[in-house]
Amino acid sequence: MTNIYQIPIELQNGGQTTLDSYKGKVLLIVNTATGCGLTPQYEGLQKLYDTYQEKGLEILDFPCNQFMNQAPGTDTEINSFCELNYQTTFPRFKKVDVNGKDACPLFVHLKDHKSDPLLGKAIKWNFTKFLVDREGQVVARFNPQTEPEKMEEQIRQLLG
Repeated sequence: MTNIYQIPIELQNGGQTTLDSYKGKVLLIVNTATGCGLTPQYEGLQKLYDTYQEKGLEILDFPCNQFMNQAPGTDTEINSFCELNYQTTFPRFKKVDVNGKDACPLFVHLKDHKSDPLLGKAIKWNFTKFLVDREGQVVARFNPQTEPEKMEEQIRQLLG
């Protein structure tokens, strides 16, 4: 079984890394888009990050352009948009695919461990969220319409 901390991911600058530096943290991993009706969720995500980051929460943002091309632009443009419009400070990675043959290995892992009750493994839209505990276990999957504040209690429980 693959350890989530060993899965290769791409940084915005094209460099490679893993989630190893996040061991022992509670992770909220989200596929995002800047031109989606759900884009205002960035505000709620940032609020969670501001509230719980010092207690061990990390929000990991993976822009995805697979759903009606709602994450146009370069990684730099996406980052600037998020910082300017939503004052985000949580880590953002290189734009990824979350479904299909070119799906990011991290999202393959997440989907393998938490499928959607109606759709199976496929991610149906931007802002699907996966919650990972301090041991690297995928403990919850939230649909795109789930507002960040609706996850707060579960995050608090994982943070202890």
